[in-house]
Amino acid sequence: MRRGGLVAFFVYSAGYAITYLSQLVVARLIGVHDYGIYAYVTAWATVLIYVSTLGFDVALLRFVPVYRAKEAWALMRGVVRYARRSVAVVGLTLTLASACLTLAWQPDDDLAVPFLIGFAAVPFVALLRVQCTVLRASGAVVAALAPDRIVREGSLVVLVTIATLLVGRQISAQWALTAALAGAVTGLLLAHYAMRTHHPLPGPEVPPEYDTAAWRNAALPLMIAGATEVLLNRTGVIVLGWMDHTTEAGIYSLAFNVALLVTLPRVAVNTLFAPAISSLHAAGDRHALQALVQRTAQWTLAAAAAIAAVIFVVAEPLMSSFGTAYGEGVVPLRILLVAQVLAVGAGSQLYVMTMTGHERSAATLLVGAAGANIVVSLVLVQFFGVAGAALGSAGTLLAWNAAMALWIWRRLGLAPGLLRLAAPRS
Repeated sequence: MRRGGLVAFFVYSAGYAITYLSQLVVARLIGVHDYGIYAYVTAWATVLIYVSTLGFDVALLRFVPVYRAKEAWALMRGVVRYARRSVAVVGLTLTLASACLTLAWQPDDDLAVPFLIGFAAVPFVALLRVQCTVLRASGAVVAALAPDRIVREGSLVVLVTIATLLVGRQISAQWALTAALAGAVTGLLLAHYAMRTHHPLPGPEVPPEYDTAAWRNAALPLMIAGATEVLLNRTGVIVLGWMDHTTEAGIYSLAFNVALLVTLPRVAVNTLFAPAISSLHAAGDRHALQALVQRTAQWTLAAAAAIAAVIFVVAEPLMSSFGTAYGEGVVPLRILLVAQVLAVGAGSQLYVMTMTGHERSAATLLVGAAGANIVVSLVLVQFFGVAGAALGSAGTLLAWNAAMALWIWRRLGLAPGLLRLAAPRS
């Protein structure tokens, strides 16, 4: 875990560096208003992407390691084929349905074309996530992270920069979204090439077997959990955009994305943490499971606190580097930094629940948190604007993690994250 997590950390660091660069390039080159449109459309498209994956971007992390351990190659081949086909069909269906609703609802609105372009990327990114998950579950960490985290975002930077140089002035949000669509297609092609190079699946001589009932029962709650978690993270942007505060939506989105740098160590460790949880739970090794949960929380909290401290100090010049209008995001950024560090200290609780077969309970807690976040954000935005959106997201994030910690302690007998340090040794 330490070695693999270190490799994943550097790959994710490169990916987040490119993501940061892409946000900087897009925010500076298209202006704060168009960046608000870009962020608002991207928030809705991201929710649709996670619905389109049908939960298989997480479920495959559970099924593939188990089938590999049991040498159930036919089922392993079957679940991957079933996931790909289902995600492709649902992604295309959602894209067409969303496009029709957009044209029927606001055909002459300035947001219509950006929404159509943003929705077009949904099936490509959904399939990209599934392909990368198969590689990740098979241990090909770099090959799993590079297409989505590096190539997709890197293509956005390159294409937006080239378009700006060619036009000679600020490009619009719809051009930035077109570049994002091209990046998604490029990432998917690279992931397909990586699948053929690393051969994570058995050959065509193994006929696939299908256990669709078990896969659907596991994937549906995971899909709800994944889409709801994205909604939880994007609520501030969606609420601000829905209330016609498009510029403020862009400012908040940038602050939230910068604050997510704090979660980088946890995301990197989760690359191997999720399959390991599934394997240890299947083997019934509770002591190793507790040790894994505690140790990874220690690693990620130490790294997250260090990153947060630096960003907290340089928050003002950092936000202003994107443009003077983004200075309003300093306070929201600091609020989100504190909340993210506290959440990281609790450990990867969502993965502990989903990888041990309790995805329905995880989805229930997430839906409750997302609903509360929408209500709280609607109220706080009225009084505090961008800072209100940050307060709503921060409070809901902490309450959600507290609820998961209590559930894991009572149902699984595990002390989540660093709570183990205060628990009696057995």
